[in-house]
Amino acid sequence: MRKYGMLVLAPLVLVACSGGDGGSGGAKGGGPASASASGSASASGSASASASASASGPADTGGIDVDPARLPASRAGAQAFIDRVIADPDTFGPGVVKRSPYESDPATWPVLGTDCVWQQKKPADSVLATRTRSFEVPAAGGKGPLRLSAVVTVHRTRDDARWEMAESVEETMRCPTQQLRQGELIGSMISSSLAEGEGTQVNSEDALDEMGQYQSEELGGGPYPYSWQQAQVLRFTVAVTGKGAKGWSQQEIDALTVQAQATMLVRVKSAVEKQS
Repeated sequence: MRKYGMLVLAPLVLVACSGGDGGSGGAKGGGPASASASGSASASGSASASASASASGPADTGGIDVDPARLPASRAGAQAFIDRVIADPDTFGPGVVKRSPYESDPATWPVLGTDCVWQQKKPADSVLATRTRSFEVPAAGGKGPLRLSAVVTVHRTRDDARWEMAESVEETMRCPTQQLRQGELIGSMISSSLAEGEGTQVNSEDALDEMGQYQSEELGGGPYPYSWQQAQVLRFTVAVTGKGAKGWSQQEIDALTVQAQATMLVRVKSAVEKQS
């Protein structure tokens, strides 16, 4: 999909995107960004990596006392790992329910095309397993339905996971307006990237956040607030999305997505740490 030699990220990247039509893109509207790039290219800042480090070596522990036997090594193991860590409705908080379809097809994931439209494709070779779950806070009390999603992806190597993070930033820069499906758009995004230890970011090796505008013909147009977060730990990436509706503030959406993201990160670390 994307072909470039090196993407360099500053510790904090702010991307003010133009495009009045805000909406909902694939990775950032319900699935992971594609990780089609390969090789030893380096993304500095929070997405930097030692290309020669092995997946289970000391440099890949990210400060976690990792038990190598608990790292998934097969597709089946990766799918079981996702089962243990991915969000459910209670992870977000009260009032959140499953949407239908609840889980994505494990044989596909979203890829942002050159036309800035998301399409379902076969997962990249770097991916052992990936899954997206969809949720909703039903319309009530004068508010429209708030749509949420959670994604967990298990890569073959830590560098593959870092490439996914780097490509997520590139997608926002390349496509200031993105279409998830007919009638759904995101745009006017502001993005930030923080490595572990920068600011108050201590939960992951790399963390990306985006806020923007979401438009949905089904929900009455908009624009509505939009929130997307993605984080990387070892060979794993986790992401959450909140697509607003009538009556929802950015702060309310962020409270739900931050809670779910933090819980999944705790579960990931717990799933790979050595047992006392």
